[in-house]
Amino acid sequence: MRTFIALTAAIAAMTWVTMPCAALAAQKLTPKEIQTEFFDGKSFVAATTSGTKFKMTFATDGKVTREPQDKSGQKGEGTWKLSKDGFCTTWQGKSATCYTLVNVEKNKWSVVRGATTVAVWSK
Repeated sequence: MRTFIALTAAIAAMTWVTMPCAALAAQKLTPKEIQTEFFDGKSFVAATTSGTKFKMTFATDGKVTREPQDKSGQKGEGTWKLSKDGFCTTWQGKSATCYTLVNVEKNKWSVVRGATTVAVWSK
């Protein structure tokens, strides 16, 4: 009986300890949350999965710019718009590409296309 009580208490304690962690699980931002958090004209850092860093600025008028922060990467200008599930960008000379944005930890978001993370944004 003591073993049963000890085991029950241990399981209850583990459940209580792990429950707060579930609240920190990755969460997809709504288009409105993306606009509020990022598309306000303030710059932030974006890094590709290969490590190239850019200063990104999404203006409230629908324009976007990127400036490389090191020798790799290309400067770019384009436009952005919200989509049903996230947002889309159209860079000069390119077709529109749409993404979702997932908050993975405090001040860090994954930019996802389909099931693939293509960049990480941080503030």
